[in-house]
Amino acid sequence: MDLNKVMIIGNMTRDPEVRTTPTGRSVASFSIATNRVWTDANKQKQKQAEFHNIVFWAKLAEIAGQYLKKGQKVYVEGRLQTREWTAQDGTKRVRTEIIGENMIMLSSRPAGAGGYSGGSGDSAPSYTEQAPVEAMEEEIKVEDIPF
Repeated sequence: MDLNKVMIIGNMTRDPEVRTTPTGRSVASFSIATNRVWTDANKQKQKQAEFHNIVFWAKLAEIAGQYLKKGQKVYVEGRLQTREWTAQDGTKRVRTEIIGENMIMLSSRPAGAGGYSGGSGDSAPSYTEQAPVEAMEEEIKVEDIPF
């Protein structure tokens, strides 16, 4: 049995870039920084940031483009995928990405920005890519978004 599952919580380093493929599918890409803090053998506090490339497809891409912003804390669950290509200058490129299948926005939006308030009685909205991307063709309606 094999398992390819990734779960991270971190801060968005930039706003999502949303594009549409020639076949009409939405794709969003952005990165998340996770931080690690530890004490070394000399009792010195050390910090390290790791940057993760995230890709969302279909409805999840559209939702991310509409609601996620640089600096927000977000939970992303998905799978690792590595792709290779040849750049225009002829060099071989390799990139490992997290293909997101679920997200939970953990930061509240600024007052007056509308949307999710992050109040104490509210639960954070989450979104899951449940069906194959090819099967998801319905339009996103504002009244369907739970915040």
